Amino acid sequence: MANVQIESSWKVQLQGEFDKPYFEQLTSAVRREYQVATCYPPGRLIFNAFNLCPFDKVKVVIIGQDPYHEPGQAHGLSFSVMDGVPFPPSLQNIFKEISDDLGRPVPMTGNLTRWAEQGVLLLNASLTVRAHIANSHSQLGWQTFTDAAIRALATHREHVVYMLWGSYARGKAYMIDRQKNLILESVHPSPLSANRGGWFGQHQFSRCNAYLQEQGLTPIEW
Repeated sequence: MANVQIESSWKVQLQGEFDKPYFEQLTSAVRREYQVATCYPPGRLIFNAFNLCPFDKVKVVIIGQDPYHEPGQAHGLSFSVMDGVPFPPSLQNIFKEISDDLGRPVPMTGNLTRWAEQGVLLLNASLTVRAHIANSHSQLGWQTFTDAAIRALATHREHVVYMLWGSYARGKAYMIDRQKNLILESVHPSPLSANRGGWFGQHQFSRCNAYLQEQGLTPIEW
């Protein structure tokens, strides 16, 4: 990670972070974790969200907390799993709401690369995790880095849709100018939250697309 391989437009925006002491400490801590334990995602995919969705192409931001921590799931995109992996419960509820909202069939794969390539930044607050232990890398310094990415977007881009699901993601709203962007907030799509109400029937995906079209942008094919 010392020589960060990240998409060029993001590298320009975040170069200041790479040069700060905390990032050097973060790099060392992550490298050590990958040496002593099984961690996800694979090292080459840690910055996958940025590499698939250049800074200037971002239309939508979906914030997760940290990667899936079971084998074969995480590949650097929040809420997404690799082809052939069963849908985690949160992703099942996301697809159900899209189906109800837009009338689209539930897809065959939970791989959301297709979203990222359309301009959806699928950003986890922590970009790595130790196997089987949720939030195990949340104290390493990742959130300083990913908050800097959100701030860069909030400062230099406008007419972006921020989908903030659950109290953790909604805690990022203070960085975003509501006058220049659209913030869609709801409970988290996990069954524990979604089944209490406030996830299903919010029409977030059609509202997102309507806003993008109002700005003269191509809607997302969810």
